[in-house]
Amino acid sequence: MYKEDIEEIQNLITNYFEGIFLGQVDKLGSCFHENVYIYGDIKGVGYIKSIKDYLEGVGNRKSPNDLKEYFKMKIIGIDIMGKIAMTKLHVPMLGYNYYDYLSLTKINDDWKIVNKIFTHVV
Repeated sequence: MYKEDIEEIQNLITNYFEGIFLGQVDKLGSCFHENVYIYGDIKGVGYIKSIKDYLEGVGNRKSPNDLKEYFKMKIIGIDIMGKIAMTKLHVPMLGYNYYDYLSLTKINDDWKIVNKIFTHVV
């Protein structure tokens, strides 16, 4: 069961990375629960958006792929306990050095992101 959950979460994070990197809003949106809010800071400035506003922003910007960036995103860690999990990700893109922490839960046999917090580290 644990190995299966790890594989499912890795697949979810792959879709998350590809959605962000390629600007594929549908793929990215499928990773999230519909009620998610995203919190973070970019260069010390607070950031809060609904999933709808976040996806709209991703859809309206040039993707890292369109800007000919190299894909450097990676999973740093995954911690699972029952039907909840936490991931730590390194997401360098668009001139930023982002670190994301994603809270996940298994809903109807599918892992979904239920919270995202992030920061830009200089």
